[in-house]
Amino acid sequence: MGLGGCIAQAKFKGRVVASMSLFFSLTTPVGIAIGIGISNVYNENSPTALIVEGIFNSASAGILIYMALVDLLAADFMNPKVQGNGKLQLGVNLFLLLGAGLMSLLAKWA
Repeated sequence: MGLGGCIAQAKFKGRVVASMSLFFSLTTPVGIAIGIGISNVYNENSPTALIVEGIFNSASAGILIYMALVDLLAADFMNPKVQGNGKLQLGVNLFLLLGAGLMSLLAKWA
């Protein structure tokens, strides 16, 4: 999602956009092919696999938090109506924390 948005916002010329879009669209099938290729030798309970999975999960979570805060919520928090009203700022921040807490609770069951 982030890469596609950056490609669209960068306003590159046709050939660059086409090559970036091609690379972007091929990453998932290539990843699936690599996964199928190593599925016979992969031990999901090995310490190395658990460490790699934890690192990838934390990187994915960090990217999603960054995208939510910088790309989606920053404009709402920087709105002059919010900036000029202390109660509204407090409410916006409290509901942000409440939403993050509820999503964390939901992730416990996923």
